[in-house]
Amino acid sequence: MNELQAMMRRQYPGQTWADVARRDGDLPPVLAQQSNPAQDLRDIPFARYTDQAFFELEMERMWKRVWQFACREEHLAEVGDWVVHDIGRLSAVIVRTEEGLRGYVNSCLHRGTKLKPSHAAGWSGSIRCPFHSWEWNLDGTLKGMPCSFEFPQLDREKACLPQVRVDSWNGMVFVNFSAEGPSLLEYLQVLPEHFANWDLTGWYVATHVRKHLPSNWKVALEAFMEAYHTPYVHPEMTNVVGDHNMQHDIFSDHVSRDLCAMASPSPTAAAPWSEQQLLDSMLVGDGAMVGERPRVPEGRTARWVMAEQLRTQMQEKHGLDYSGHSVPEMIDSLKYHVFPNLLVYPAPGLCLVQHFRPDGHDRDRAIFDQLVLHPRPRDGNFEVAEVVEIGEDDSFASIPSMDPFLASVLDQDTDIMRWQREGMYASAKGAETLSTYQESRIRHLHDTLDKYVGE
Repeated sequence: MNELQAMMRRQYPGQTWADVARRDGDLPPVLAQQSNPAQDLRDIPFARYTDQAFFELEMERMWKRVWQFACREEHLAEVGDWVVHDIGRLSAVIVRTEEGLRGYVNSCLHRGTKLKPSHAAGWSGSIRCPFHSWEWNLDGTLKGMPCSFEFPQLDREKACLPQVRVDSWNGMVFVNFSAEGPSLLEYLQVLPEHFANWDLTGWYVATHVRKHLPSNWKVALEAFMEAYHTPYVHPEMTNVVGDHNMQHDIFSDHVSRDLCAMASPSPTAAAPWSEQQLLDSMLVGDGAMVGERPRVPEGRTARWVMAEQLRTQMQEKHGLDYSGHSVPEMIDSLKYHVFPNLLVYPAPGLCLVQHFRPDGHDRDRAIFDQLVLHPRPRDGNFEVAEVVEIGEDDSFASIPSMDPFLASVLDQDTDIMRWQREGMYASAKGAETLSTYQESRIRHLHDTLDKYVGE
């Protein structure tokens, strides 16, 4: 335990995440680890969110060089399936070929027209430009064009679509616009080791909501990297979610995490609930993954009951054996951040993927994708969810497939973002002051960003 974590224990005696998690048994080694190095406690200038020049630096020096989540593998299940990934003005077409996944710059070699529309997906046997019908095979080689005799200067053998790097890990597809730099596995650093027991390849996207937000992409992401705000933005959660006593770990430039206990009260809760009250009122998470609440046996916790119930359900409905998984591995919010913009929650009781990016080339607007994952049915029959797009004033609660309580929490999180953006522009101070521990991963995000943009 480092100095910051010792401070948290003094402030909230006996209420660290690890204390709560160990009440129901030993922790697996990857969850028993704690890592939160001391940081420079400088203020973070608001110009990093509001300044167009800094936004341009991010685009040129960071987004062009990092591995970024593009889609799940089930989006590219068949040869000919394609997905477009856009970031700022960069755009790639990712396609399943006979040889595997390929990624191409989404621009025709004739007059530059986009080959596929932004944020779209579909199936085609080739890649054809919608303007003049130049056409490429799925392997990127030129198939043909109208009036080919008009182009005697074109070397058809060399007229292949320029490639971008594409790779996949744990059912997730990543793209990198740079031909140089680390491989995906090198970039993910400790993540494959941590996820060795958390296989998401047998899961699929059951709900996919894309919300357009009135904020810089970092404002949107950072709202999900701390729970300091929870008792004030989500007061209904304080009885059932450990927020201020979350564990925050920083493992490497590209990987950090927070661990949040479900069915455990916040240190700010007015009065402790009984274990039965915790179980009966445990509404946070993916409601489709839990059933009716039984009685809490003597000497057991609500958390233990929830985990046992979920293990049984996963075995009976999906043939998945989670008997070796600890209680926190089953039900807690185990949220891993992959720099720059991806959050992955592997616990079956709250299995999510979230990612955040600029909305077009606008520093003041962001896209937030919320993907809820479910295990694939035993019979193999499932339908990957279509993307549902909503605007700033639309509610997650309006999406029928969203768990109502989770949707309400997301609405509360995103409703505050315009206030934060406008406050940054209005600020006389011109900078934010982050807490030493609960917001340490936000500071770490900016530390890593500095290594890319060179400031």
